[in-house]
Amino acid sequence: MPTLRCISSMATRALLADLIAAWPEPVELVSVGGVDAARRVREGEAFDLVLLAEDALQALAAEGHVQPETLRGLADSDMGVAIPAGRPRPDISTEAALRASVLAAGRIGYSTGPSGKALLKRFEAWGLADELRPRLLQAPAGVPVARLVAEAQVDLGFQQLSELLGQPGIDLLGTLPPEVAVRTRFSAALGREAGPGSAALLEHFCGAASAPLKHQHGMSQPT
Repeated sequence: MPTLRCISSMATRALLADLIAAWPEPVELVSVGGVDAARRVREGEAFDLVLLAEDALQALAAEGHVQPETLRGLADSDMGVAIPAGRPRPDISTEAALRASVLAAGRIGYSTGPSGKALLKRFEAWGLADELRPRLLQAPAGVPVARLVAEAQVDLGFQQLSELLGQPGIDLLGTLPPEVAVRTRFSAALGREAGPGSAALLEHFCGAASAPLKHQHGMSQPT
């Protein structure tokens, strides 16, 4: 069986690595920033499976870069918040408390992915976009927000919970309060010329049997 090639964004990298470890055939996983992953697929690089935020994958499907009829939900992921380890823990338990903690933070880190876009929209909805813009630090593509937090480049870091769990040098505050929660769906689809065994691997990634492992990584099975 030839090695199957998969490309994903960083948010699902650890989950996919564990799923691949339980797969009997050889699989190569390329995990990069979501923008870079979509660019590589658009430029014609061959992948058997593509795993990205649902909106990005739907765009690739509409453009004919993946097989649209194979698109399936992989995992749902909530946005988390972290601070440098050992610092006083700000309150994020309600929308008002989160807003106050954001205003009190010197620097705020966010990602290039869907969680970052959602965060900026939240700041706009609060009427704080202009006030906060000088204090925002976007992590370069492929660089986890957790690194910015651990190095104290930012006081608050926002990213997918799965990318913050277990990272050194940070204290995880939790997810956003329910009234402003941000949930991103990551999906999977077969590449335009997916090889033999690709459909079975897609089922292994997306099927209900993988739900317990997704919970271990701070994600949930799409319903």
